[in-house]
Amino acid sequence: MKSRRTLLVRTGHGSAGAASVPGLPELPPEAAQASARVLGAPAREALTPAPSPEETLRPPMPLDPPDLPPVAAAPLPEAVPVVLSVPAMPTEPPAVPAPSHPEAVSVTGSSPAFRPLFADAPGLNWAGPGDSWSDAWSMQAAPVQTPAALPEQEAPAAAPTAPTAAPDASAVELPLTARDIELIRASLAAVEPVADRATAHFYALLFLQHPEVRSLFPAAMDVQRDRLFRALLDAARGAEDPVALTAKLAGLGRGHRRYGTLTGHYAPVGECLVQALARYAGGRWDADTELAWRRAYRLISSIMIEAAEEAARTSPPWWQGEVVRHERRTRDIAVITVRPDQAYPYRAGQYTSLETPWWPRVWRHYSFATAPRPDGLLTFHVKAVQAGWVSNALVHRAAPGDVLRLGPAAGSMTVDHTAGPDLLCLGGGTGIAPIRALVEEAAEHGGSGRRVEVFYGARSAAELYDLDGLRELARLHPWLTVRPVLSGTGPAEGALTGELPEVVSRFGPWAGREAVLSGPPAMVRRGVGVLLRSGVPAERIRHDLVGDLAAG
Repeated sequence: MKSRRTLLVRTGHGSAGAASVPGLPELPPEAAQASARVLGAPAREALTPAPSPEETLRPPMPLDPPDLPPVAAAPLPEAVPVVLSVPAMPTEPPAVPAPSHPEAVSVTGSSPAFRPLFADAPGLNWAGPGDSWSDAWSMQAAPVQTPAALPEQEAPAAAPTAPTAAPDASAVELPLTARDIELIRASLAAVEPVADRATAHFYALLFLQHPEVRSLFPAAMDVQRDRLFRALLDAARGAEDPVALTAKLAGLGRGHRRYGTLTGHYAPVGECLVQALARYAGGRWDADTELAWRRAYRLISSIMIEAAEEAARTSPPWWQGEVVRHERRTRDIAVITVRPDQAYPYRAGQYTSLETPWWPRVWRHYSFATAPRPDGLLTFHVKAVQAGWVSNALVHRAAPGDVLRLGPAAGSMTVDHTAGPDLLCLGGGTGIAPIRALVEEAAEHGGSGRRVEVFYGARSAAELYDLDGLRELARLHPWLTVRPVLSGTGPAEGALTGELPEVVSRFGPWAGREAVLSGPPAMVRRGVGVLLRSGVPAERIRHDLVGDLAAG
């Protein structure tokens, strides 16, 4: 049964999942030839007619979601033939609504104006009857129906919680005070030891009282629960730096659009959050604490909503991207090239979030491995990690023709190449991807008189999969120096030995340099400490320590 379900979501090997959508340009000949060379297969194999169902079957994913119990399938009668095939796309997708805002105009003239909807390729935004992925395209879509708007007899019953007097609306409108921050932190400290139960209770309340939002979340909620509490802790800790907190919350608001989050979803989430905190904060919860949380949530939600609505005027909530090339560099590392359905703006050093058709509503972050290209193609370096649903799917299952979804570009690890001090780059494993993009971007600016020094670390020589490409760039550009570093066994020509941060410290001091770090979180944290001790000011050290970058 699992094999049937796996096959139904597959659109790879040149299927009609993307290429046959009207309005999507054909691949150039050189890209089509490169797409056929997957895992060393001859080009003719990718150009043959579609394989039979038996040929398309692949082994199941190495790990199944822990929260999904096996479903016993009833045996089929022998006389009933079982046909394993991908259902044909409906011939007429639903009508695409007209944009609710004026047509955007390119300000810089360097890229085409953003088109809010897939007017020329509506099929790419529709997966068939019952699909709700298209609903979030318009922020002016039908309002989300909450229990307050339902007929009285249909409103779901709320889970019992400790009764508290509703705070005065005018009091909630007041700005957050130092006393509010103190109360919020004290209540979070009380909830932290039982955070798993508190967040599970929050989602139970949310899905019971507002079942219409369940489809916005992944089937298995393990990672999602952890994210919620981490986000609350980050907001509480960052309350004393409103500028940084606002920037972070604005990014969250823009990023939540890819889930289909609408303005009407924020109020129900806030009510359920307050109820869950009231239950698990114990003696730390009183009327003043509840008022502080309501003020904080009003501030958080207003920043996120405003950022989302502003982003809706200039960019879609997500892009569709067809895999056009899949290269296995090692057993667990793949370089994947994606063709987005329309112009995708980003900077070298940034990352995006990807969703695969095999794990709906499960997103993971991956950095761009090249500077923006004239052909608009996007490249990612992906390592399959243990228990990594998305990474294993991208490395071991994805193939040319598969269609992914991409969120907007994010991240602050960008560099101004027109001026500034010499650049020091530390890249560990697939963390070399954004470093490679920054080097390419520097080359486009002619080096700008600054030197760029790259330390590229891995455990084994085989994992230095991009070393030849970097050395070729160093041969073409005298301002670039590349130093491979091995922390494990196995020889590599010209490689230094030792842990990457410690090797970098041997070449210090690095005072006066600007530094970027990318790789496993432990390596990045140790690298930051080494650079600080080597004289690099904290404001000149850039990294994006996003937990999901390594979550798989």
